[in-house]
Amino acid sequence: MSENFRQFIERLRSERELIDIKQPVDIRHIATLVDQSAHALFFHNVIGYDIPVVSGIIRTQKRAAMGMGVENWSDIEALLERGINKPLPPRYVETAPHKQVIQRGDEVDLFKLPVPMSSIYDGGPMITAGVVIAKDPEFGLNSGMYRFMVKEKNITGIDIVTPNNMRLFAQRAFEAGRPCPISISIGTHPFEIMGSGFRAPLGVDEMGIAGGIRGAPVDLASCETIDMPCIADAEIVLEGEILPTGWVYPEGRFGEFTRLMGGLHWNPQVRINAVTMRRDAIYYALHMPWENTWLAAPTRYNAIRRALKTAGVQVKDINVTLGGCAFWHAVISIKKQSGEGKNALLAALSVMDLKHVVVVDDDIDVWNAMDVEWAIATRVQGDRDVMVIPGARAKPLDPSLAVMPPGVVPTGAKVGIDATIGEGIPKERFERIAYAYADRAKIDDYVAGKADPAPAAGGNDDKIVEAVAAKIVALVEKTPLYYQDVAAQLGDHDFQTVARALGQLYTAEKLWQDPRGRLCLRDSAFAAKPPARN
Repeated sequence: MSENFRQFIERLRSERELIDIKQPVDIRHIATLVDQSAHALFFHNVIGYDIPVVSGIIRTQKRAAMGMGVENWSDIEALLERGINKPLPPRYVETAPHKQVIQRGDEVDLFKLPVPMSSIYDGGPMITAGVVIAKDPEFGLNSGMYRFMVKEKNITGIDIVTPNNMRLFAQRAFEAGRPCPISISIGTHPFEIMGSGFRAPLGVDEMGIAGGIRGAPVDLASCETIDMPCIADAEIVLEGEILPTGWVYPEGRFGEFTRLMGGLHWNPQVRINAVTMRRDAIYYALHMPWENTWLAAPTRYNAIRRALKTAGVQVKDINVTLGGCAFWHAVISIKKQSGEGKNALLAALSVMDLKHVVVVDDDIDVWNAMDVEWAIATRVQGDRDVMVIPGARAKPLDPSLAVMPPGVVPTGAKVGIDATIGEGIPKERFERIAYAYADRAKIDDYVAGKADPAPAAGGNDDKIVEAVAAKIVALVEKTPLYYQDVAAQLGDHDFQTVARALGQLYTAEKLWQDPRGRLCLRDSAFAAKPPARN
């Protein structure tokens, strides 16, 4: 797909998913207006700035799917799988539209960028939509999405407290006493946002994954002041270096994917050496948390599915729940073989930052919270089915963790609940209530006036009752039948006659039940035996 950032915005506009706000708007109002809007918003006239702002472009499932060029949000995972399995290396180009305006050195003034205020607790202006490309002498290129708090005309922070490849690159540069060069591309297509948001193994270029997702190579251009590539189609590119200061500068607070305000973080600083942009550049402000959620969640689905495939577990469905911020909680239904509930838990809990996982049988709807809770209530014994793994790597943004000293990566507990039917427990214990004749007796028909035909009467005729009792014996002597099945096969008799016939057989001590509760003859091989008394 060859669509670029501007073409995507135009498509949103044409499909009435974007509203143009052309009157003057105070930049301090942008975030709350986006939060209130069901549409993406394009602010053409931001008071005090020459650059317009667009925000909310992937803030719903529908717009995230549109950004990926698919009909349904659930189809994004397949695109990501294609990008991982068939990456397309980026293509390097000589020129790029964002080179129309080039500002170097003292010309750099980040305060001219229309960086919106977000929440009432923000530590400062936050650049949120930068696709960051970094390079390590040994591991090559890495791409990711990080936020930058603007502090001075040419100085920002970079939030890299979470253990990842970008933090590793910065740490290695710091230990070597050198800056870590980075490019920050702002205003890129969702394809590049999706690719950079995937946590690839060391040595894997996420822009190749983005190309595989897109179905065409991502065009990269060379920066002006550092030996680094940047996304050629970007609206604005910041060329910078993570300074070898260590994690000693305060940064934040800021609203996180958790839907909570993050705490004060300690991070390195970034010096911006150059700003390149289009003459008519558009500033993209990624709005937290939902613009982060809808493209981040599919990466979790993919990683979980891969882990379970490696473990040899057959998956029916996965729900990385919104209640778990689309990062921390997963409910997984499996077509279980013996012992695989626990194997599935171990595999899934190894994925990224997953914190709590529930594994259920394939008869449970992972999208129905009541169904999942019902499985936990009816199939779980805490001492047998709840697994707690202490001391696992945790995400620093987890507010339930103890406060850690700066630079210390926290650890926490992972919890797995095996809500599958336990080995050795009869499956018939879990047969759900299914009402007799539900396939033919419909309430709407009766409300509309339907009347059932009356079967032959005979409830007080002993001969008829005896004849029906004989029919019942004939039905159940060969194979046990449920009460409903017997009644259905005797539907030409009124129900009172059937009930009396059954009563006559019980009185004569001919009728019994098998271990599953089906009717059978008392002296048959099918008959249930009473438990031995102590």
